[in-house]
Amino acid sequence: MLMTRPTSAAGKIAIAMLTADAVFEQSARATFGASPQIELRVISGTVVTAGDVFDAEGAAVVVIDLDASREDEIQALVRLTSRIGTRAPVVVITQAFDEAVARRLLQMRVADFMAKPVQPIELVRTCARVALGPAVSGETEAQITTFLPAVGGAGVTTLAIQTALLLLTSGPRGRSSTCLVDLDFQHGACADYLDLEPRLDLKEIEPRPERLDRQLLEVMISRHSSGLAVVAAPNRPAEMRTFDPDMVTRLLDLVSSNFDYVVIDMPRTWFSWTDNVLLGSNKLFIISEMTIPSLRQAKQLVSAIRERLGDEPQPQVIVNRFEQRMFAAGLKRADVKQALGEDFVAAVPNHYRIVREAIDRGIPLEEVKPGNQITAELKRLMLASADPKTVAVQGSGQVKKLTPSWAR
Repeated sequence: MLMTRPTSAAGKIAIAMLTADAVFEQSARATFGASPQIELRVISGTVVTAGDVFDAEGAAVVVIDLDASREDEIQALVRLTSRIGTRAPVVVITQAFDEAVARRLLQMRVADFMAKPVQPIELVRTCARVALGPAVSGETEAQITTFLPAVGGAGVTTLAIQTALLLLTSGPRGRSSTCLVDLDFQHGACADYLDLEPRLDLKEIEPRPERLDRQLLEVMISRHSSGLAVVAAPNRPAEMRTFDPDMVTRLLDLVSSNFDYVVIDMPRTWFSWTDNVLLGSNKLFIISEMTIPSLRQAKQLVSAIRERLGDEPQPQVIVNRFEQRMFAAGLKRADVKQALGEDFVAAVPNHYRIVREAIDRGIPLEEVKPGNQITAELKRLMLASADPKTVAVQGSGQVKKLTPSWAR
């Protein structure tokens, strides 16, 4: 059931604002007051002094102006957002802004945030976007599965591709819309493995990420003969650079709103947008090899993610190319379990011959050898809890985590 947009008794869209900044309040009143469709309710005070009694009942959007450098205001915001829950999206306006602030706001699942000075018209547009989202959207929010390598050459691309192909055929009628997204813009190999032409034109969308819509995305999607959609850019092996987080966010927001399942192949390098992608994932798998250095780095990566991002997401380790021969020397499954503990979730067997043939021919492993053990292990791991839910979607400028999918 879709949510309806809250309105006042006069049929206007209600915006509830909390601010102690008289200049900001005056500017907001003048801008919002110019629209006969909007009713602005302003409570004067800080989130600390007035947050516990702030009335958001009936509001389409809640705007909170705070000083994010103050821990007491952050904690007051936590209490307020918990009390509001899902009744209305929250937009945060803050003076202090850095990566740590952004991370905390993402963990609170605010709908959007803006740093002062805020252009009044941009605030209006932001409120309109987050307010109209639930009223006009009924898409199936995707289940997001992200693969992150612990070491180079661990086989992340192969596992991501085979997982996407599995999910593609996992629907009740044998078909679910599935998109594979290659975010390794420098050395990505998803398109090569599937013998496809990469069509994502980063030069066209990076200057203006807001131009990327469903129609433009369709032009930039490569289609495999299986029906799998692939979003991949041409490799730039000699160009080491990052990309605007807004571009990556917009791309993933759009993809997740138009597919049942999204599988992300991540680069090993940590970029400014990596935190957002991981926070937006339903499942996060760290891919390790069956070596002591690789297991050690996988364990260190799991610890680093938990230290940076808190309790969500919950990274799990897949050991790829697993081999265990009776009476042979080397690591055993028990050794892996002891090293990784509860973070160890699966061991994918080593069948290099069929993997190599699948890559060379650009086809699924099942076409090379039906019922192979690699596919069987991935099926056991992935399909047990694959269950996309239909929820109301809200557009935003950030990728934020919702259960079970990307944030509003």
